[in-house]
Amino acid sequence: MTSNWEAFATAEPDLAATVEKRFGAFTHHVLATLRKDGSPRTTGLEVRFLNGDLWLGMMPNSLKALDLRRDPRFALQANPGPGTEMAGGDVRIAGRAIEVRDAETVARYTDAVNPPDPDTFHLFRTELTEVVRTFIQDEKYLAVQVWKPGAGVRTTRRT
Repeated sequence: MTSNWEAFATAEPDLAATVEKRFGAFTHHVLATLRKDGSPRTTGLEVRFLNGDLWLGMMPNSLKALDLRRDPRFALQANPGPGTEMAGGDVRIAGRAIEVRDAETVARYTDAVNPPDPDTFHLFRTELTEVVRTFIQDEKYLAVQVWKPGAGVRTTRRT
């Protein structure tokens, strides 16, 4: 089961706001894709939350784009920032990335984002399968919030 960003944000507005804030704190984040041989590849990436979706834009023929064309599964981790503070916690999103080639949709994205070369880039819309936030709660618990479509947020705590 998958969900777009809007459906997740409607179902879990507090967690969605926290995740957007963490991704908005820095420009570059880490994307994990699968190589041809099935091994993981991690690369830097900018993300956008626009029109109810989480979007991934990539340079033409980048290895990460070619990976996603072959196997759409991905994991995305927000930049933790400098030092060890990780204000707001560590957030990760997993799902499937679907390439969008529809000219009207691509034009709306380029109008909003203004990519370096609007005529040649890969644009992927995401379908979410999991959103995770890990943080320190009450200065004594390691708390983990996990959301999956149709299941709501589950929180576990460890001391």
